Amino acid sequence: MNKYDLEERLIWFSVRIIELSQSMQESFAGSHLSKQIIRSATSAALNYGEAQSAESPRDFIHKMGICLKELRETFINAKIIKYGKLSSNEKLLNTCFLENNELISIFVKSIETAKNNNSKK
Repeated sequence: MNKYDLEERLIWFSVRIIELSQSMQESFAGSHLSKQIIRSATSAALNYGEAQSAESPRDFIHKMGICLKELRETFINAKIIKYGKLSSNEKLLNTCFLENNELISIFVKSIETAKNNNSKK
């Protein structure tokens, strides 16, 4: 996978999260979690763009770490939404869940590889 494929995946993941938020209950919890999951999911995509312009390998690792942090936050939020039955679109929620998990795995491995490459210098 190249950086543009990952960027597109992050963008489409953000779009699906926005769609998911539109299926959520109109309650205090639904509104709060909807806004929060949109912020964290889109932040991962936006910070990935920042990582592509990193000024050094250390800066790249740091920015990729921010992406990973945001993806993990999104994942926990999705769990709360799922367990709280706050979305009427269970199929989309499950799709987002799976993609979120895959993206976390990709970022964990990418950060690990970047750290290994950086330590060899």
